[in-house]
Amino acid sequence: MAHVSTSYVERSNLTMRMSLRRFTWLTNAFSKKINNHIHALSLYFVFYNFTRTHEAHKLSPAMAAGVTDKLWSMEDIAALIEARAPKLGRRGPYKRRVEAADV
Repeated sequence: MAHVSTSYVERSNLTMRMSLRRFTWLTNAFSKKINNHIHALSLYFVFYNFTRTHEAHKLSPAMAAGVTDKLWSMEDIAALIEARAPKLGRRGPYKRRVEAADV
């Protein structure tokens, strides 16, 4: 409990707000749907903790915590996303839509 401080949380919030423009109303990146916002935050946190190196000790936060022993690349993150994505099956036959002009 001696190392707990609100300044760490406030610094984290400021870094996230400055890095992600999704928290700013007057940008094109503002999230209108909660699911898009959740996915963008998840991608940011994986990037911040596994890909970005800290200036002082040249490690990512995940490496410093002992979660991983290597610095991840964006290709590693993309492969992780693709591995978790559901596999799509074959699509059914094409059915022509009836337009109002065809009737």
